Amino acid sequence: MKTLGNIIWVVFGGLHIALEYFIAGLVLMITIIGIPFGLQSLKLGMLAIWPFGTKVKWRESQPSCLSMFMNVLWFFVGGIWIFLTHMFYGIIFCITIIGIPFGKMHFRLAKLALSPFGMEVV
Repeated sequence: MKTLGNIIWVVFGGLHIALEYFIAGLVLMITIIGIPFGLQSLKLGMLAIWPFGTKVKWRESQPSCLSMFMNVLWFFVGGIWIFLTHMFYGIIFCITIIGIPFGKMHFRLAKLALSPFGMEVV
């Protein structure tokens, strides 16, 4: 069931979201300062292309001030635009009953798009 959900996900918007993450990651890696943000974006892109069957959790260690600072910078650098894209797709998918699982997945990814530092994909 997870595989079928992932295939439908890729066809109906998942590829677009993943490409958005990959392009943002490559653009962010142009500068040395942007490399951590680019790596997070690429990690989120891998999650966005095959999201069903994965879990996102906080790292075992306590969140540090650096991860909070990086999340604030991430929000202003590009996180807000990715968040808005996920919210748009989530609302569109939740219009129909069949699309509700995909809309819920977009809402989960939207939450992650606002603060990716300190989280890990399992």
